[in-house]
Amino acid sequence: MMTQKQKTLTIYALPLVLLCIPLMGNIISKEINWSASDFLIAGILLFSTAFLINLVRSKIKKQSHRILICVFVLIVLALIWIELAVGIFGSQFAGS
Repeated sequence: MMTQKQKTLTIYALPLVLLCIPLMGNIISKEINWSASDFLIAGILLFSTAFLINLVRSKIKKQSHRILICVFVLIVLALIWIELAVGIFGSQFAGS
């Protein structure tokens, strides 16, 4: 069984692991071309999501509410990420 400290460490380590995927793609392939600003924006999105999930985990007592709020946070992350990548809503921040 994991302790609270290990769970928190895992929550904050996951964005680093996820950011290593495009970093390795940048190094290995010419097809993946992320700039420093892309990594910065992705890092902000991923770490803010990790922070919110950790906050929900520590403040919300009822398990069903925790799961529901965490799923909502992950859906919002996915929608923002998709909008920045391909522009499904057509906002001024939409990707190309």
